[in-house]
Amino acid sequence: MRRNNRLNTEEIDAIFDGVSSDEIDFQEALKKFLEDCNIRNLRGHTIKFYQNELSTFYKIMKEQGIEPAPSSITSEHIKRNVILYMKEVQERKIVTINARIRAVRSFFNFLHREGYIKKNPVQGIKLLKDRKQAVETSSREQLKELFKIPDLRTFTGMRDYVVMSLLLETGIRANECVGITVRDINLKEGTVLIRNAKTYKERLVPIQNAMRNLLKKYLHVRGRVEDTDALFLTIDGTPMSKRQLQNRITFYGSKADIKGVRCSAHTFRHTFAKLSVKAGADIFTLQAILGHTSMEMVRNYVNLFSEDVLEKHKDFSPLKNIKGRF
Repeated sequence: MRRNNRLNTEEIDAIFDGVSSDEIDFQEALKKFLEDCNIRNLRGHTIKFYQNELSTFYKIMKEQGIEPAPSSITSEHIKRNVILYMKEVQERKIVTINARIRAVRSFFNFLHREGYIKKNPVQGIKLLKDRKQAVETSSREQLKELFKIPDLRTFTGMRDYVVMSLLLETGIRANECVGITVRDINLKEGTVLIRNAKTYKERLVPIQNAMRNLLKKYLHVRGRVEDTDALFLTIDGTPMSKRQLQNRITFYGSKADIKGVRCSAHTFRHTFAKLSVKAGADIFTLQAILGHTSMEMVRNYVNLFSEDVLEKHKDFSPLKNIKGRF
């Protein structure tokens, strides 16, 4: 009986020890992965994250004398030369290690799914367990001190004052804030359209009179700019970037000498949630404004900041109810 001249996959693997002669190298694999990210229309911020993390992955494998050809990487490499290396040698935080794991998993899952590698080294690789950190928020006193710092006689001071006010008023993310355009502001209706959302779902967030008045004044100062419709601009007339926004908030935090809390856009977001819950906001309203896809984080806010919890504790406080010297 005449045999089939073409070898099957198992026979080819036996000859080449599991490595195909047309093996893809790391840089070509990375290029194809990033192209796929673009095709899937992932956010530019997400694509940059993957590029940075995977470039660093390549670098640390090289530093350890390992050739990071995708088909040569094993789960043992991921465990020992990535996770343990970052944990014990580089002494990185769990959140940093998990970020690298997420990027590496996405990369190799893509290569395996598309047939560029036969064995998937990240199969069974899980994120490290980490303790949940307490949600950082600013007190009313800290906010008052912070808002005293911007110089309202300058364009950047006025802009930054409005940026921080909008973050506090709406709880929007830094990336969402710098993505707002002039046409997204509806002063008559008292809304801001958030287009550059993390969830890819546009949403309207409400603003009240004080914020509307601030935006009206800022728009007058901003004036008409031919090259861009971005709401928040630099002194050169270019759109403000996420990093510039974060740096400005950090700058004001250090000038105000705020202790015990990191001054950031995300702290404004948590603070918005805290103040909203304390004022009686329900979880559905919070979810709609904050743009969360699940209720988990919103429930955390309610559990942490609800006045009901504080009031009820006064009644059932064990120490208070113990008779004696206490």
